[in-house]
Amino acid sequence: MGLLRLLVLALLASQPEVVGGAETVGNSSEGLLEFSMGTFRYFELNRPFPEEAILRHISSNVTFLIFQIHSQYQNTTISFSKTPLPNTSGTGTDKGLVFILRPEQSMCTWYLETLDAEPVQNVAIPLSYSGRDPIPGGCNLEFDLDIDPNIYLEYNFFETTIKFAPANLGYARGTDPPPCDIGTGRDSRWRLQYDVYQYFLPENDLTEEGLLQHLQRMAEVPQVVANAIKVVTLTANDKTSVSFSSLRGQGVIYNVIVWDPFLNTSAAYVPAHTYACSFEETEGNCSSLGRVSSKVFFTLFALLGLFICFFGHRFWKTGFIFMGFFFYVLITRLTPIKYDVRLILTAIAGSVGGIFLVAAWWRFGILLLCMLCVGLVLGFLVSSVTFFTPLGNLKIFRDDGVFWVTFSCIAVLIPVVFMGCLRILNILTCGFIGSYSVVLAVDSYLYTSLSYITLNVLKRALNTDFRGAFTNVPFQTNDFIILAVWGMLAVSGITLQIRRERGQPIFPPHPYKLWKRERERRVTNILDPSYHIPPLRERLYGRLTQIKEFFQKEQPAGERTPLLL
Repeated sequence: MGLLRLLVLALLASQPEVVGGAETVGNSSEGLLEFSMGTFRYFELNRPFPEEAILRHISSNVTFLIFQIHSQYQNTTISFSKTPLPNTSGTGTDKGLVFILRPEQSMCTWYLETLDAEPVQNVAIPLSYSGRDPIPGGCNLEFDLDIDPNIYLEYNFFETTIKFAPANLGYARGTDPPPCDIGTGRDSRWRLQYDVYQYFLPENDLTEEGLLQHLQRMAEVPQVVANAIKVVTLTANDKTSVSFSSLRGQGVIYNVIVWDPFLNTSAAYVPAHTYACSFEETEGNCSSLGRVSSKVFFTLFALLGLFICFFGHRFWKTGFIFMGFFFYVLITRLTPIKYDVRLILTAIAGSVGGIFLVAAWWRFGILLLCMLCVGLVLGFLVSSVTFFTPLGNLKIFRDDGVFWVTFSCIAVLIPVVFMGCLRILNILTCGFIGSYSVVLAVDSYLYTSLSYITLNVLKRALNTDFRGAFTNVPFQTNDFIILAVWGMLAVSGITLQIRRERGQPIFPPHPYKLWKRERERRVTNILDPSYHIPPLRERLYGRLTQIKEFFQKEQPAGERTPLLL
């Protein structure tokens, strides 16, 4: 048996490595996986066959190891012992353990298993650190592991929150760890800093191979710094929790680098990933994100938007947008109505708002009221674009009062600036708002970050906790293409309407005024053929009489003599 074990190890060691420092290796017949320091390895776990991971020839200058294992959405368990215990094991899609080495120790073992019925594809790597490097999770008081290097991730529709345990200072083999909470001076863990990094997967990439490949760029400190975006730096006095805007269907990897500024050393936590959706749900999973109701609503909205983009100057339709947005926010915050019902009620309320605006212009010709609504809609979009930039992540705007006052001032500024040229204001609104509706329709079928221009504002209005979330989004090839389409439609619509309205009145007179003027002209001008046309009431009565005679029974022919009394 021992000879067979040695032969298996020799065969595993002789297998070639693939590009990127990762080995593609299947299960061994003996349930033993041999790892090399700092080298990724692919393997498959099956429910009835747990695996033992072994690492040999550990250098004497290594003080502790972090062994981490990753899968896409199926849980795996990593443990120090064959029987997993809460304080010596971890279960999830991104899990790791810290192994503090004893003096003269040169070999470590871990145990890997899965309780999932289907085989689980994994990638794992052991990483080494010296006694000068900080220990991720070394001062854990919240989670089960004594030393917990893991990042715990939670998400909902609005935000994704990551949490991690504070780190401790490094120490040599065979010595006691520094105390965590005795002092807060320069020689304690309170001097440590935490850099939070965010890495976006390619848009619309939900493949397992893509995720496991990109996770290799987020495991070690130099690769994380080179490939990811640093979002925020936390001190030991800050809460070890950071919130981000949830990007449903978009793969995101998070990691934390703990840095010792006194020794200029650092270490990486175990990276965690999310798609802000579930792969296992039967409805609304990651593969089919858009609801049917959303697709129908935004497709119809895009058709209306295209009409507004090219012909909106002579039709008042922005009342739909103005009324629909506020009504959706109102019913979502105050009622537990389901999403599909909210969409229907939003469409109804938006239609009522649009009809009200059209009726006000048709009957009374109230141009300023209409242009105020139009300008506020354009101002809403401009303000949303402003906070879509990195300006929106400034700490000052985490206060709701500061945010909404600034947002409202930008929105109101637009109609004020264009008050002297109302036609230009209306045409610009029609072009930009109408073309942006196409972007929203595309997002219901294919992910695009441009939809979060307005979606982030909607989340902020619906959820008070969203104020502390970072709103970073990826900007990749799909977004550049859709941005070009949005710009092309907007420029085309604005140009077409400006050329068509050249030489025309700034605004057409409202229809009621035209109708009244035409009626007076008919009354006073007897030479006008329309003067001899009977009034509308008489014409309707005559038409009804003709219809009644059509259905009356025909009288028989012959002489009729009246009765003589």
